[in-house]
Amino acid sequence: MTLHGVPTGTEFVRRQNTGLVLRSLRSRGPATRTELARRTGLAKATVGTIVSELEAARAVTEDDSVPSGRGRPGRPVKLTGESIIGLGLEVNVDYVAAVALDLAGKVRVLETRPVLTPGTPLSTQELIAMATEVRATLMRDGHTVVGATVAVPGLVAHDNRTVSWAPNLEWDRRQLAAELEAAFGDDCPTTIDNDANCAALAESAHGVTTDVSHSLYITGTIGIGAGIVQDGQLLRGGAGFAGEVGHMPIGDPQRVCGCGRLGCWEASVGLRAMLHAVGVDEESTPLQTAVAVADRATRDPITRAALAALGRDVGKGLATLAAVLDPAAIVLGGYFVPLGAYIVPAAGQVLAERLPSASIHLPQIRLSSLGIHAAALGAAEDALADVYSGALAL
Repeated sequence: MTLHGVPTGTEFVRRQNTGLVLRSLRSRGPATRTELARRTGLAKATVGTIVSELEAARAVTEDDSVPSGRGRPGRPVKLTGESIIGLGLEVNVDYVAAVALDLAGKVRVLETRPVLTPGTPLSTQELIAMATEVRATLMRDGHTVVGATVAVPGLVAHDNRTVSWAPNLEWDRRQLAAELEAAFGDDCPTTIDNDANCAALAESAHGVTTDVSHSLYITGTIGIGAGIVQDGQLLRGGAGFAGEVGHMPIGDPQRVCGCGRLGCWEASVGLRAMLHAVGVDEESTPLQTAVAVADRATRDPITRAALAALGRDVGKGLATLAAVLDPAAIVLGGYFVPLGAYIVPAAGQVLAERLPSASIHLPQIRLSSLGIHAAALGAAEDALADVYSGALAL
């Protein structure tokens, strides 16, 4: 039974057990029912019931090429879930992005659109248009979108539905989840999260930090934020605002930040600060802009010198963060990736010089492997989280 939508009693236990089986298949790969029982600690009969239900929901399949029976191994159960989709969206100053991820972790949709009017605050209608079009296409193709998560460059309230403050978007207490749910026809639960948090999750599941338990992700767009992952979980802080590192007062004290304050780190190392340093105009997305700057740097020593100076400013911030958080690895995303050859060496040198514990442990600086879709991919993972936890029945 359920009470006000919350499962109770045996229904709650059943969902928890189902989530346990799904997580085992996702993290450890296919297994027979007997192996799943051993992995999860559940009774084999319980696992059998769960597998049958998941087969009916098209979430798993059993390999029919391996016969089962007396004296033969059981058939491996494989997580498929092609029809079960989490929709991840990202809204930023100069683009919107969408990623559709199925239950087995396969990307089904990958799309980015530049904003219609660069240099002006983004309209939520541009995000809504992309989101509703992508979802409608998925549903026409026979997929079920179980939820959506939106990554935003700003502070998100504890309800995971309200954008508390996003200065670069000029949003303040925006009820973004409710706006999207209304556009979806109120049949697609939607949540909001910080873009750096989402990108950090994506890197830990799909990218360059799958091998470490503690990592720090730094966005590289107009804004600079951080996502902190410990043992697969995000560290959010007391109000959920952990990671707003772009506004640490360690930048040029004469530079005005998008938040209106002077001396924020973001004002010295964000995308527009980089463009000002090298004298290049912004293109349609941060990635395209950075590629153009990287091409220029191959020919122009002045551009290379400006990027090295920016790298040193990046390193100052990383040393501060590493001294507090002690990450095993630091990931630079966004515009930093195409410019890594010019920025990372300088940043790494400053990190080694300024981090007190560098002689004992020096975090590796890694470049994101997920491109501009990192935050949207992590948002899609988040949209599937209730399925894997058992909170959402298939």
